Amino acid sequence: MEHAWSRLNGVSPIDFVVILENWHLFALGLLNTLLLVSIPLLLASALAIPLAIIRARQIRVLSPLVSCYTYFFRGTPLLVQLYLLYYGAAQFDVVRQSFLWPVLREAWWCAFISITICSAAYLTEILRGAIENLPPGQVEAAKALGLSGPQQFWLVVFPSAWRQSLPPLSNEVIFTLHGSVVASTITIVDILGAGRMLNNKYYLASEGLLAAALIYLVLTFLITGAFRRAERRYLSHLQLRKS
Repeated sequence: MEHAWSRLNGVSPIDFVVILENWHLFALGLLNTLLLVSIPLLLASALAIPLAIIRARQIRVLSPLVSCYTYFFRGTPLLVQLYLLYYGAAQFDVVRQSFLWPVLREAWWCAFISITICSAAYLTEILRGAIENLPPGQVEAAKALGLSGPQQFWLVVFPSAWRQSLPPLSNEVIFTLHGSVVASTITIVDILGAGRMLNNKYYLASEGLLAAALIYLVLTFLITGAFRRAERRYLSHLQLRKS
C-alpha cells in the first residue's frame, strides 16, 4: 500500500502520503467541528422555540426585543460576532473580574457561545415563519376537538411547524457547519484549522485545504441525505400524488 501511494505521489501534484500520515490531526479537527456544530444547534433550537412563539404571537415589549436580537445576529457576520466576544470582552474590567471570565477567556467557549447565539437567531425566524404560515384549518380542527391553548400548540401547531421547517432547517445546519470555520481564526483546531496546520507544518500550498474541503463535502452530503429522508417521512402527505 505504501509503495502504491509512493508511485501515485510520483505522478500527482498532491502529496497524499502526508495527508494520511497526519490523519490524527484531521480527526481532532473533525471532533471539534462536530462539537461546535451539533451541541450549539441543539441549544439554539431550545432557545428558538420560545423566541419564535413570542415573535409569532406578537407579544408586547418582548416581540420587538426578539426582533432586534434576530436582526442584529442575522445582519452581522459570525466572524465579527466572534471577534467582539473573544477580543472585545477582554477589554472591560467588569468582564475580567466577573464569574464569566473563566469561560470568556477560552477560545473554544467563545466560539461555542457565538455559534449558539447566531444559530438561535436564524432558527427563531425559521420557526416563526412556519408558525405564522400554518394553515388555519389545523388550528380550527384542534379547537373543535376541545384542546386547550397549550395543547393546541404542542400537539398541532409545533409539530406541523417543525415538519414545514425541515427544508430551511437543513440549509441552516449546513450554514452552521460552514460557518464554524471561524473557530480556526482564534486558534481552535477545527477541520479547516487542521488543514492550515498541515500546510504550515510541511510548507505545503493546498494539501491541507483540499483534505479539509473533502471532509466538509462528506459531512454536507450526510446532512443533506439525513434531511431528505426526514422530508420523505414527514412531508410525504404534502407531495402531489401522481395520477
